[in-house]
Amino acid sequence: MTLTEFLTKENILFLLQGAGVSLALAFGALFIGMVIGVILAAAKLSKVKVFNWLANIYVELFRGTPMLLQIFFFYLAVPVLISMITGARFRANIYVVALTALSLNSGAYQTELIRSGIQGVEKGQWEASDTLGLSYWTMMFQVILPQAFKRIIPPLVSEFITLIKDSSLASCIGTTELMYNTQVLGARYYNYLYPLSVAAVFYLAMTLVISFFARRLERKMAASD
Repeated sequence: MTLTEFLTKENILFLLQGAGVSLALAFGALFIGMVIGVILAAAKLSKVKVFNWLANIYVELFRGTPMLLQIFFFYLAVPVLISMITGARFRANIYVVALTALSLNSGAYQTELIRSGIQGVEKGQWEASDTLGLSYWTMMFQVILPQAFKRIIPPLVSEFITLIKDSSLASCIGTTELMYNTQVLGARYYNYLYPLSVAAVFYLAMTLVISFFARRLERKMAASD
């Protein structure tokens, strides 16, 4: 089989479908992880020790264990726990599992990104908020976080790109993202050279396009300061 014979409309659409799933998983995980990151970053900076303790445990747990282990845990171990508690058989949805694992893992990394961004906000902004009598959470969400996010766009883009690549790990549980569809085509033709090469081009195209628009957004936000 030649490359020309492999590059049929059917095969390209099949890979594009997988790329769409990869992007959807990565975007969903980035958004959910951001929500988790905002809450836990605020908790880590809170004066309440219990919040600090819980946030630190979460971050260390998900940053200190492999993503692949986390995917398998939610796919294989969590259903067993649920079955033991409820007494009924439970089968996890592979897309929910993939999104959950990616989101929780990303949330741990985004917690540290957002925390560093918050700490980079000028001290005067904190003092002004205190003077106005704003509560901690009001100050955080209305004053500090909007300024912090302008500082962490580059690492957030890097996190999004990492999530796109890490979504390939979901292929191990049958999630039909780009890597899984690549393996299907390789097995169909008994030739993995062309499917893997085209998949590499797709991954590279996605990451380059995202980086391009991220740089433009970063320049616009810098110009608005």
